[in-house]
Parts: sequence; structure tokens; C-alpha cells
Amino acid sequence: MSEMDMTRKDTAQESKGFNLGSALGMGGPEVPEKIDKAEDFKGTTMRLLKYLRPQLIPLISMMVIAAIGTWFAIWVPDILKKVTNCLTDSLQYFIDIRLPAQSNGEGNGQLYTYIAPILWTCASLYVLNALFQLTSGMIAASMSQKVVRRMRSDIKDKLDKVPLSYFDSVPTGDTLSRVTNDIEMVSITLQESINQIITGVMTVIGVFIMMVRIDWMLSIIALVSLPMLYIASRIIVKKSQIEFAKQQKRIGELNGHIEEMYNGHRIIKLFSHENASIMDYERINNELKKATRKSQFYAGIVLPTIKFINNLCYVGICVGGGFRAGQGVITIGDIQALLQYTRQFAQPIENISNIANTIQTAMAAAERVFQIFDLEEMTTEATGHKSVADIEGAVDIEHLAFSYDKNKPLITDLSLHVNAGESIAIVGPTGAGKTTLVNLLMRFYEIDKGRILIDGVDMKEYTRDDLRSLYGMVLQDTWLFNGTVADNIAYGNPKATREEIVTAAKKAYAHSFIETMENGYDTVLNEDASNISQGQKQLLTIARAILKDPKIIILDEATSSVDTRTEKYVQSAMLAMMEGKTSFVIAHRLSTIKNAAMILVMNHGDVVEQGNHETLMAKKGFYYELYNSQFAGVSDENRNDDTSRFRQT
Repeated sequence: MSEMDMTRKDTAQESKGFNLGSALGMGGPEVPEKIDKAEDFKGTTMRLLKYLRPQLIPLISMMVIAAIGTWFAIWVPDILKKVTNCLTDSLQYFIDIRLPAQSNGEGNGQLYTYIAPILWTCASLYVLNALFQLTSGMIAASMSQKVVRRMRSDIKDKLDKVPLSYFDSVPTGDTLSRVTNDIEMVSITLQESINQIITGVMTVIGVFIMMVRIDWMLSIIALVSLPMLYIASRIIVKKSQIEFAKQQKRIGELNGHIEEMYNGHRIIKLFSHENASIMDYERINNELKKATRKSQFYAGIVLPTIKFINNLCYVGICVGGGFRAGQGVITIGDIQALLQYTRQFAQPIENISNIANTIQTAMAAAERVFQIFDLEEMTTEATGHKSVADIEGAVDIEHLAFSYDKNKPLITDLSLHVNAGESIAIVGPTGAGKTTLVNLLMRFYEIDKGRILIDGVDMKEYTRDDLRSLYGMVLQDTWLFNGTVADNIAYGNPKATREEIVTAAKKAYAHSFIETMENGYDTVLNEDASNISQGQKQLLTIARAILKDPKIIILDEATSSVDTRTEKYVQSAMLAMMEGKTSFVIAHRLSTIKNAAMILVMNHGDVVEQGNHETLMAKKGFYYELYNSQFAGVSDENRNDDTSRFRQT
């Protein structure tokens, strides 16, 4: 399909990311480098909430359970202060709190009657806190997976409905990134961030209330530390984001360089480019070292900065608490509780600082996913569609107009009639529109004007699936999937028996090499079918088309990847396959179609000439020039070497 104007090589790789949690010294989701923030944060949030609507009950349950679990942990310092006060009230501590029988009648027995029940109560509250947090986390995980599963299902259904032009204009890596990385980012955020936000907010509110209950003046010290913690975290994290992004970019470049050098190592050795490759590797590696040094520096100062601010708060509460305790306003136990609350107060600030960036990134990821949902879909199928059961294969094209870019017309006014069972050869220079015409026949694209008729019926009156079931294709670019040889041949006819698969392989002259493979037809082809040759791949795709037994056959330079000897057999197999069927043969080597009954000569999207080889050569027009330019300097005897390879049947 080299002449398709909009076909491009997929150069985009999956977006890399940096671990935002690493910048704060804690775990966290990976933030894709290319995602910054959502352009429509509010709109994206509302659309995401619609996905959460079916999970409203689990969401509310998770929030309630997380809030209750947080309160259990908040109560513990307020209870433990009673133990401290009890001990400080006793002059001899553990001697006085023993039972009288153990201390010659001097103990008051509070270790068993007062302190032990408090400690058991605190332990129970911590256990309840852990259980409630575990439960809320499990609910969040289940809820997020259901939401993301639905989102993945919806995006799959959507991609099935978008026109092929989307895949031609958007790099495959970008689409894969949206379907995998972006949705995974949304999943992680739903699973972790919501739970952490609820816990963090409840912790801040609850701790502040408890601190005010103990002493409102000392609680102001903790309150002042809030903006200091937030500002410090935001400044450092913002800088660390930039440096981590640079680091991941360099890692991506390094991985790309290594992959390129590994895949092309034969060419590198052939042209003696080993030293240049090593120099490029060293350059990228040095840039990675610089970026890593900076990113690790910022990641390393986050926690010390936060701890420094927390320590200032501790000192303030200790000093202020000492004065207040000396005045008899509070007790030593109150100071201990305030210090514990200060520690609880600081932790949510660290988490929220991380979550704020994560949510921004998740919303940007969700926005990219929703952009796919907003794509224009293919036109709807006709209601009461026609059956293709009795199709013979006559094709009529009436005043067809089509262009990939509305500003660059490709096919302007094409009309053509092909009888059922007739074979048509299509020739022309690269970019003439040969493959485009084939794509329009299979309705991979919607035509701009005119219509295409199959047996006199507009093809739009057939469903796309029924229409495409009429076609069998053998393309220049082969496609095989990870599976057995038999499964690949039976791809167009999954119900085929093993005998039918073998028969098709024999007709395609693939049976002999398949039998030599380790497991024959049960040999598993790897992901890119690199364990067989390019010519063998082509033979398997030809066998696949033969097994489907279609009404209309499309051959796009199908023998270009096989050797000359094999090509003769494959040509014979294809001619047998084409017998009695409507066939469109796209040819670049004009010698292969000299004996065709009808040759369509295309240029700039239109049929400029048509007729058999002798008629077209006699006109001395475009075909004459094309043919002579292809065989410039070749003797007439050699020109005729391939003339018998294509016969009208």
C-alpha cells in the first residue's frame, strides 16, 4: 500500500513516565511524561463521575468505611495520654501502680485496673483501623477495576466503529498509550487517590479538632506548619517532576538506541559503524547521568525538608507545651498527645501533595481517553440490509470521487464496469490510487461522491461484515499472528477442517515447506512470524485466501516476496483460485499482466486508459511510456519472460 497518501510509519513510542512517588520518598503511580494537565479539568471530571455512577453504593461505602477507620486511629493519642498522666502522677511509677500485695501494700493497682484496659482499648482501635482501611482498599480496588473494565470495553467498541482514516492519521503508539497507559493511570488514581484523599481529609479535620480540644493555642503551631509543608512540597515536587521527566526521556532515548542497534546489528557491522554507535550510546548515557543526578537530588531533599518543618513544629509544641504545663493549663499527657497528633497532621500533607499531581495527571489521561470517545464514527449500517448469499460478483463504479485530504483531490470522476468472473489488472505509478480504489471497494473508507454497486445493488445496502465477506485479499505486506500455521491459514474460515486447510496449502504450494517444519501445521509462529521466511509468509497468506473461497479476489503485487521459481507455481495457484471469480490484480511489474483481457491504467486517481496490452501499446499513451520506462535497456526477448504468468480465466 505504498501509494496511500496518508499512510505513515508509526514512529511514536509508548509514552514513558517518571515515578512521582519517588520524588516524595514513597510509592506512587507512574506519571506519563507527555501528559501535563487536562485542558478541561471540570468537564473531564464530570465525565469520569458518570463512569462512577454505577459504582455509587461501593463508592459511598468505601468513603464511610475509610472515614470510620481513620477516626479509630485519631482517638488513640487522646486515650494514651491518660496512661502518661497516670504514670506522671505516681512518684515511683511502676512500683506505685502495682497491686498492694506485690508492693507491701504501697501499690494502688492501676497497672491492672486502669492502664491495662486503656492499652487493650488502643490496641483494639489500631486493629479496627487496619481492618477498616483494608476493607476500604479492597472496595476501592474492586470499584476501580469495574470502572476501568467498562472503560476498556467501551473504548474497544468505539475503536471498532471509527473509520480507518483515524488509524492512518494517528500513530499506533499513541492509540496504544491511550488504551493502556492512560486507562491504567485512571485505574491507579481511582484505586489509591480517592481512598487517600478521604483518609487524609478526615485525618486533618479530626486531628485538628482533637488538638483544639486539648489546647487551642498549641494547635495554632501545627496549623501554621500546614502552609509551610504544602508550599515546600509543591515547590520541590514541581522541580522534581521536570527532572524526572528529563530522566525518563533520556531512558527512552537510550532504550530506543539499544533496540535500534540490536535490530540492525548486521547493517552496523557491514558498514563498520560500531564506533559511531558506541559514541552515540556514551552521549545519551552521559545526558542520562546528568538528568538522574538532578532528579535524585530533588527527590532526596523532599523528606528532609518536610522533616525539618515537622521538627520545628515538634520543638514549638514541646516548648509551648512546657510553658502551658508549668502554668497548669495542660498535662504531660496532653503534650504527648499533641506531639502524636502533630506527626499524624504532617503525613496527610505529604500524601495530598503527591495526590494533587496524580489527580492532575489522571484527569489528563482520562481526557485523552475521552477524546477517542468523541471521535466521529463510521456511518450507520442500513436497516433491512440486503443478503449476500446469491452474489455473483459484478462490480459497477459510477462517477466515484474520493480524497484523503479535502484540499487534495485524489479520485475525481471514476466510472468502471466489471462483469462477474472477469479479471481486471490495475497498473499505474506510485500514488495513482490503485490501492485506494481497492480500499473503497471494501468500504474501508466512505466515498465522497458517486456510488459502488455489487450485482447492481449499492454496497451501502449491505452490512460491512457481509460486504467484506465477499472479498479475499493477498497483499504485498503479509500479516500473520502468534499462533499455529493451521490457525493462520484458517483465519478467514475458522470452521475449516484440517483436510481443507491442507488442500488450500497445497494449492498455494505451501504444503511442502510446512511439512518440513518441526511440528508441521501445528508449528507455532512467533509474534512477528520471524521463524519463517518472507516468501513463506506470503505463501501462507495466499493459502488463507484460497481457503476462504471468496466471490471477489484482490491481489496487490502478491508475489513480490517470493523467489522466481516459487512465483511460477504461486501464479498458477492464483490463476486457479481466480477461475470464475471477479478479480482485481494490482501489478507493478507490467510484464506479469501483458496477457490480461482488460488493463486499467490509473494516474492521479482516475482511469486514464483501458484495454488490453496490444491496444494500449498501439495508442502510445501513458501505458506505453510507463511500460517502456520500466523496461528501458531490456531486450524484447527478456521482456517476454514473464508474459505467461498472468492469464485471463
